[in-house]
Amino acid sequence: MQPRLIQVDRADPSASRDELLRGLQADPAAIPPKYFYDALGARLFAAITELPEYYPTRTEAAIFARHAEAMARLLPAFAALVDLGAGNCEKAARLFAAFGVRRYVAVDISVDYLRESLDVLRHQHPRLDLLGVGLDFSSRLDLPAAVGEGPRLLFYPGSSIGNFAPADALAFLRQARAAAQGGALLIGVDLVKPVDVLEAAYDDPLGVTAAFNRNLLRHVRRVASADFSLTDWRHVAFFNDAESRIEMHLEAVRDVAVRWPGGARRFAAGARIHTENSYKWRLADFAALLDSAGFGDLHHWTDDNDWFAVFLARA
Repeated sequence: MQPRLIQVDRADPSASRDELLRGLQADPAAIPPKYFYDALGARLFAAITELPEYYPTRTEAAIFARHAEAMARLLPAFAALVDLGAGNCEKAARLFAAFGVRRYVAVDISVDYLRESLDVLRHQHPRLDLLGVGLDFSSRLDLPAAVGEGPRLLFYPGSSIGNFAPADALAFLRQARAAAQGGALLIGVDLVKPVDVLEAAYDDPLGVTAAFNRNLLRHVRRVASADFSLTDWRHVAFFNDAESRIEMHLEAVRDVAVRWPGGARRFAAGARIHTENSYKWRLADFAALLDSAGFGDLHHWTDDNDWFAVFLARA
């Protein structure tokens, strides 16, 4: 069956430039983490997931491998599996057989990124109804009518919910509950753990995460015409215990001026640009968040170390 592709949100270079320049001029300066993922950034992140220090991807995969059948027994009937942030679609594809998926909806910022992945799935699962949706769901989770009516299983793996501050996570989960149309949410959640384990996962000795963070500046140069020099900045990552989050920053190694058409900003040595938060949850706190968002009948599975959890919640 030939995949269908719908682009809901289209790239707006002017809006992206304005968003980046607002962030660079803010106090403190910040760049939205969605700008990590240009072509090189996506490949660098794939390399990060292979690092021994980066536990989330393999730990979550082991949970699904071990418990997929138990999850399947608890699933309500659903018309479509909706994969939020699908990327290469591999995580969802591993669950097709266990979950009895008949319609798969891959949601990511651009259908161009999904096209090749869906074509691979078409050959592997020729009877599966495939739909790709280009949507920036970080700002609004408004699925198009082509997804179809009926209850949906929303799939949000990879602990991406950690990129939302708690209040924003609650708002997103409320949207997810509405989008599920009486179905369910299956979501990966990174848990609080020893600080040395957390910080090593975001500041590996090989420097792959540092390259991923600094590559952001190359992307900003292209989109906003800001004259960043990568040698002026270093990667910084640490666990903020008070906020229960990993923070990633780019720190100026010397006094530097960054210029763009119509403006500029000076950064003193040691000044930082905030590039990402990754909140870490306790099981009871995340269960309470799901409850506040209107979900019920909660179940969760963890690894042996309680480093990561997968929650199943009925809408």
